[in-house]
Amino acid sequence: MRKTIIAGNWKMNMTPTQGAAFVNELKGRIDNAPCEVLLCPPAITIPAVVEAAKGSPIEVGAQEMHQAKGGAYTGKLSTDMILDAGCSFVIIGHSERRQYFGETDAGVNLKTLKALAAGLRPIVCVGETLDERDAGETMHRVSFQVWGALAGVKAEDAAKVVIAYEPVWAIGTGRTATPEQAQEVHAHIRQILTERFDAATAAEITLQYGGSVKPSNVDELMAKPDVDGALVGGASLKVEDFQRLVMFKA
Repeated sequence: MRKTIIAGNWKMNMTPTQGAAFVNELKGRIDNAPCEVLLCPPAITIPAVVEAAKGSPIEVGAQEMHQAKGGAYTGKLSTDMILDAGCSFVIIGHSERRQYFGETDAGVNLKTLKALAAGLRPIVCVGETLDERDAGETMHRVSFQVWGALAGVKAEDAAKVVIAYEPVWAIGTGRTATPEQAQEVHAHIRQILTERFDAATAAEITLQYGGSVKPSNVDELMAKPDVDGALVGGASLKVEDFQRLVMFKA
């Protein structure tokens, strides 16, 4: 059965000192969490968070990666570096990476394949802009992204992939897709996965919702049958808020 994962994407926040302090404050509060707990710090903060999280249920992931094993790619991280630092997950294709850094669907696919081959669990982000939603293109856009990201992925590896639906118009804006809107898109993604693999495989793949998830809406979102977790931005930067998300009541 698929796992529920609540992940905090710290983006360009949290120094190593701040990250370690956050984990030390959080880890004693979530021993009975009903989900896997994941933090994705900036690269420079990963070692401090990994060290602070030892002996706790908190897992650590990277926010980005490069598909090459190594070489002249200034500023980038390889899977070997991410694994050696103590990470088990990596976020791929976040909308901010697509918007600000030219991430493409083809690049997302290459990174997804590389992450799987290296033993990392990729969190593949998909989602539509406000213009695309208003034009009725949500399902088409999400379908295109999911099919593209999973090109060449073997059925036996599919359950290692996490797909995060993040409507771009709801990220950091305070606007949130309603639980019904989130469920509608998640159910559509589950159907795509059934077509791409099979029903049993599709049922094993974790689907997260990302887009202004906060303590006031997490319970409603997590109660939906195809919402298996959350990829959280702003609400993952305060211990009390993130603790509430992790200890959701579905």
